[in-house]
Formats: sequence, C-alpha cells, structure tokens
Amino acid sequence: MFLKIHHFPGSADVVAVCDRELINTTITDKNVTVTVHDSFYGTDPASEEEVRAALKKAGNINIMGERAVNVAISLNLVTRSECIMIGKVPHAQIYQV
Repeated sequence: MFLKIHHFPGSADVVAVCDRELINTTITDKNVTVTVHDSFYGTDPASEEEVRAALKKAGNINIMGERAVNVAISLNLVTRSECIMIGKVPHAQIYQV
C-alpha cells in the first residue's frame, strides 16, 4: 500500500491510503472516472502496520483499494456497505465532524 499524510494548519490531517497496483492508474465506472495520483496517495510504500497506526490517529481518511479498505474495516472505521465501488475498486472517505 501507499500512504501519505496531508497536513493542513488549523484542521485535521488527511490520511490517504491506496493499494500499490492502483497508483497512477485511472479507474472508470458508468458515471465516475478517478485517477489515483501519487501526488495524493504518496510514493513511499507502507506496511500494514504503518497504515494501521496512521489510520488510528487520522482525523480524515481517503482510502482506495481492497487491501486499504480492509484495513479500515478491521479497525471499525468503516463498513463494507459504507464504501462505494468505482468499477471493481472499493473506496471510502471518512471525515472528522
């Protein structure tokens, strides 16, 4: 997986995680096209343990891909039914309110 933490002064960090094979690809569904950019999801591979630690501390989360979503599910941050599918790729956004 790839992991990048976006820091914004005065607001919660955004943790972005995606599966390795999705980086710099474009996913298309009927009404949606998403390009999974390394500028957003990062260029440094992260272990599952690193992803878990980042997600546990995250204020806001953007996750793309089966493995990334499964980590968030295992931490009870999101359920499968709360994810959307873009083609065959699960995606979720979790926001601190």
